[in-house]
Amino acid sequence: MKRFSPSLSRGLARITEAALGPYQSAVIRIGFAGTWLFFLLREFPHRQELYGPSGPWDWGMGRQLTEDNHAFTALMWSSGQLWFECFYTLAILASGALLLGWRTRTASVLFMVAVLSLQNRSVFVGDGGDNVLHLMAIYLVFTRCGQVWSLDARRRACGERAPSDRALADGAPADRAPADLVGALLWAVLGLALITVTATGRLFGNAWLIPVLLWTIWVALGLWWLVQRLARSAEPRILLDVIANVLHNGALVVIMAEACLIYATAGWYKIQGSRWQDGTAVYYPLHLDYFTPWPGLADLMSTSGTILTIVAYGTVMVQVAFPFTLLNRRVKNVLLVLLMLEHSVIAVVLGLPFFSLAMITADAVFLPTSFLRRVGALATRARGRFVTDDGRGDGRGMGREAGEDATVPAPRSPEDSTPGPVGFTA
Repeated sequence: MKRFSPSLSRGLARITEAALGPYQSAVIRIGFAGTWLFFLLREFPHRQELYGPSGPWDWGMGRQLTEDNHAFTALMWSSGQLWFECFYTLAILASGALLLGWRTRTASVLFMVAVLSLQNRSVFVGDGGDNVLHLMAIYLVFTRCGQVWSLDARRRACGERAPSDRALADGAPADRAPADLVGALLWAVLGLALITVTATGRLFGNAWLIPVLLWTIWVALGLWWLVQRLARSAEPRILLDVIANVLHNGALVVIMAEACLIYATAGWYKIQGSRWQDGTAVYYPLHLDYFTPWPGLADLMSTSGTILTIVAYGTVMVQVAFPFTLLNRRVKNVLLVLLMLEHSVIAVVLGLPFFSLAMITADAVFLPTSFLRRVGALATRARGRFVTDDGRGDGRGMGREAGEDATVPAPRSPEDSTPGPVGFTA
């Protein structure tokens, strides 16, 4: 028993002292936010038909459906055209803010509300990629995904370079974070919105899980603000930071498990299908008008039965084997490249770019930290060629240096140190 005590202590220290996988969480933040943003922009001319109150699936039908399945959607709060247009615009802005990492905690919650509201409004619009995005939007709320490659990280780096004169000028201890007026304003405005929709009976109309989560986030951030500004010792702040790290690390594990579950179930279901057993499953989608944006390319790929059989069998083997290769880093990386290549081919040949982007982003959580740091270093050097090094263009905020440690120390700013499912900044 004594042998396991040091290992257990090291394990507990690892999951409580730091938010692990900062680069992986940043990649999935950028990937899912970018996927949803590009989808909203591409479908902007068709937004009325997809989600509008006067579309084929009208507001009354959507309301009846949500009353039956108890799904959360803010689009059911009003049937007015103005509310729909404002909400669609809010969804675009929230996606852009999360993509850039501006007020990441606030943006992650607004991003979740936007994704759930639009997708639950018209459940017959979408594919498997939308289901992945639906789940990941919830998981992202629990992560500290703005540690690197974000405007929040840049703002924090600028604050670390400057002396703590601002805190001393306010009469606060040097180790206490200065007041965040923008965060406080966001917290107050969004709190007022929560109180309004709750008092009018709209928030808890059909669902309770997401509304309770939103209220929990708002109350938790109010508590964080009080502890950050009024605590006389560091213990309360350390406790909240530990809770934030545990929830982040737990959410990251859930995201990994979700990706493995998707591939495992997809692979085992394919094994049971007769078309996959005889190697002809890939042939049929290539001859459906809906999935052939490039008929010439589809015909070229379907001319060889041997190639189609190899692709079909290779797809099944890679998907079934991937969850079992996580214990071997080299084999895992090889299969990871194959999976990303497969989804890239699907995006081009079958015309499913957003499905492929969602799946590639989910795969990116398994990318090696050393590879991501090298990518960040290359991006920083490329950025430095176009921006002068005058305090605005050194690139240190949007990405860490290539040689830093894989785990980023927990920051002290309210935006990035809020406990648990942090959404609003206080």
